[in-house]
Amino acid sequence: MPDATLPREGTRRRLDALTLGLFTVALGTNIPTPLLLVYRRTLGLSDADLTAVFGCYALGLIAALSVSGALSDRFGRRALVLPFAVLAGLVSLLFLPAAGDLSLLFTGRLLQGVVSGVVFSVANAWLQELAGPDGQQSAATRGAVSTSLGFAVAPAMSGVLAQYGPAPTTLPYLVHVAVLVVGLGALLTVPETVHVRSRGRLMTLGLPADARRPFWAVLAPTAVGVFAFPAVAATLLPLLVVRDGVGVAYAGLIAGLALAASAVTARLGRRAPRGAAPLGMVLGALGLATGVAAVVAGSGPLLLPATLVLGAGGGLCLTAGLTLTARLAPPQARGAMNSAFYAFAYTGFGTPLLLAWLGSLLGAVPALSAFVAVPAALAAWLWRELRPRAGG
Repeated sequence: MPDATLPREGTRRRLDALTLGLFTVALGTNIPTPLLLVYRRTLGLSDADLTAVFGCYALGLIAALSVSGALSDRFGRRALVLPFAVLAGLVSLLFLPAAGDLSLLFTGRLLQGVVSGVVFSVANAWLQELAGPDGQQSAATRGAVSTSLGFAVAPAMSGVLAQYGPAPTTLPYLVHVAVLVVGLGALLTVPETVHVRSRGRLMTLGLPADARRPFWAVLAPTAVGVFAFPAVAATLLPLLVVRDGVGVAYAGLIAGLALAASAVTARLGRRAPRGAAPLGMVLGALGLATGVAAVVAGSGPLLLPATLVLGAGGGLCLTAGLTLTARLAPPQARGAMNSAFYAFAYTGFGTPLLLAWLGSLLGAVPALSAFVAVPAALAAWLWRELRPRAGG
């Protein structure tokens, strides 16, 4: 259990240090995204291969999410965050020879998912405990902003370094390791907040009976768009449209814009979660339709509006899902529903892989065009489920 008697002196400094550390870990997760264009050339990979590399991140992340919270309750926040932050740097170094070895590419991406699942979940709990009861909302904002900034900055930085710097599959990862060293130094100054160890189960699966209806009717459909929309914008669309020229830098810009738009829009819609969820799905459908037009026209510039709209749709789904979880979850099921919502949302990272597979069977344009119907149908469903009813 967390220690509620942490001294107030130096709290802001410790929060700043933990926020910086979280940012430096998040920075590494999307460095490979624009480099998929380079790996396609160096390894002779298909678009389906590359989206599989991207999508396996979700497997490691979801597996880590299922046990990391309970492990940190038992062994402490520092005991998990510090070694896995070090692992984040080692994984970046693992990517150095991956330009010539597909197995290393898959291994590195899977391990990035494991690192993310542990650090993101445990560091956010650590932030909230450091902030104390009166700083919960501020701590949650710190965690969301630092993670989102890391997600958004990484692909833009990686794309520019790969396009215009030396050693395109080496320099971006070395820059991340250098930044991470600073973050690790900051993390070492943050005290432990768990002093009474939990002895509960290390893995808790499923939801209480009274939480299942709101989760499957509202939260699961909303979660679909959280990462599915930005992931399609950041990976599949650039692979289908951007082929040469300033391709790597432009792909990095596209990925950064998608994640930045998601982060910015996530701060909106808090006061209207009923409208935010279906609106996020509508934006996802519009963004996908615009993406189809970009693929048909082979237009790089048309990717920009598609990216921004898809990112905005994902951000609205995120803020709606978190707000609705707090409102819909029974008090005794709130923690389980939050974890389940995030785990379900992270499966969206596999959407580009699904679409690439469908594209190999039907063609990219028919597959994307058909998929537009999914968020459109979910928008109608969520509007129906969330509309005010007589008697409340």
